[in-house]
Amino acid sequence: MSTLRDLAEEHTALRPGDIDHLHRVAGDWQLLSDLSFADLLLWVPVDREGSFLCVAQVRPTTAPTAYQDDQVGRIVGGPEVAHLDIAYSQGRIWREGDPVWYGDTPARHEAIPVRLRTAEGEAGEVIAVVGRDTNLSTARTPSQLELNYLTTADDLAQMLADGTFPPARHPGETTSAPRVGDGLIRLDATGKVTYASPNAQSAYRRLGFASHLIGEDLATLNGRLAADPLDGTEAANSVLAALRGEAPARREVEARGATVLTRALPLMPAGVPIGALVLVRDMTEVRRRDRALMTKDATIREIHHRVKNNLQTVAALLRLQARRVDSPDARAALEESVRRVASIALVHETLSMSSDEAVEFDGILDRVAVAAAEVAATDFAVRMRRQGSFGVLPAELATSLVMVLNELLLNAVEHGFPADGPAPAGEPPAEVVVSAHRFRKQLHVSVADNGRGLPPGFDRERSGRLGLQIVRALATGELRGTIELRNRSGGGTEAIVVVPLHRPKRAG
Repeated sequence: MSTLRDLAEEHTALRPGDIDHLHRVAGDWQLLSDLSFADLLLWVPVDREGSFLCVAQVRPTTAPTAYQDDQVGRIVGGPEVAHLDIAYSQGRIWREGDPVWYGDTPARHEAIPVRLRTAEGEAGEVIAVVGRDTNLSTARTPSQLELNYLTTADDLAQMLADGTFPPARHPGETTSAPRVGDGLIRLDATGKVTYASPNAQSAYRRLGFASHLIGEDLATLNGRLAADPLDGTEAANSVLAALRGEAPARREVEARGATVLTRALPLMPAGVPIGALVLVRDMTEVRRRDRALMTKDATIREIHHRVKNNLQTVAALLRLQARRVDSPDARAALEESVRRVASIALVHETLSMSSDEAVEFDGILDRVAVAAAEVAATDFAVRMRRQGSFGVLPAELATSLVMVLNELLLNAVEHGFPADGPAPAGEPPAEVVVSAHRFRKQLHVSVADNGRGLPPGFDRERSGRLGLQIVRALATGELRGTIELRNRSGGGTEAIVVVPLHRPKRAG
């Protein structure tokens, strides 16, 4: 299904700024749909013959829909869109006409012009029309809730026609929550509550206000209830800003262990401030779960930090033992163990600073490569270089992969070049290149050097080197991948490791 932007760019001459405004309308119009108990369809003109294209649709959560089928992408013209043409050409809300039928469903048509205000704040031209279609098959009792919903919906519809709704979105706000059903409060021009839905009343009872909200000054009440005076002041100023015609950011009020999210919207039909609409949502359980997750994440990071410290302690003990060993072979084995433990500690160090069980692997590889280059027991420098990016890898994959690459890098540095230097003067310097790229849900890694290549008759499967045995076991076992060692065509050795990124779950 094409998006709003795709349809508008393909079929209309709307400017990018116009399309951005239509996106803002579609991002906030669930509020208007729920208050109206009606479907909303966003129509844009597609030619001079009076045809219109539906580029977006929203159904109410407070009433049955008038459309069982999706209307997006539908182009209509003629008498069927006469009401849309009037709203578009005359720039006014159209409410005349008799009910129409969609199959067995009777519906009432309304059309609301959509304006985009100019940079000077003046009412601009009409760029689209919102069709408000109400399902009339279910008889509704005109309760106090319904009357307040419909009155507020008419005010917002007029603001949509004026170009003052929806308000600009604040940075970091991605949705229009709270919703109408979460709790609704209507204020008059002085800030007094004229209506509060049952859910709104319940939310404030959680904050410790046992009386009825009708007649209360909501700004003063928010400041009085909040446990933190600063939060209370911000919540109160949010209501006052909406009464002045501004659209403040959402605020949370915390009191007595409860948390209520509030969103204040100005009501200014025809440019006249008549009060404000405040949506509220009880967020107590949501915030409790958020705090539990934060505690869990902090605990996991602390565990990784302690594992890293323990591994560093083990490495220090092995290093101390290596200094006291007289046998060169035993000392070399202990020093190799130190490097292996240190490479695993790098992964846990990165995880201790991460908010999830995944690591940015490029930084880990770069540090392992530097350590491997410093290990080279030669009189010449070996340059390490990385091509491509490993990206973010899960912890279980990163731990085994860093061991494999550590062994391959050490093997390339210690055994890939002659002890007296890589080549005579004028030849390229000794270099090891690590390349990484992702292809078809696999990670392809190569470790290549420009050294002397594999010895004649080399057999990876029968090699007695412990490092290669570790590499083979981890690559084919823990990583469930493949590894290949071969001579490069231009000289040197290349190790190819292919690892699946989406690993199947183990049986049991």
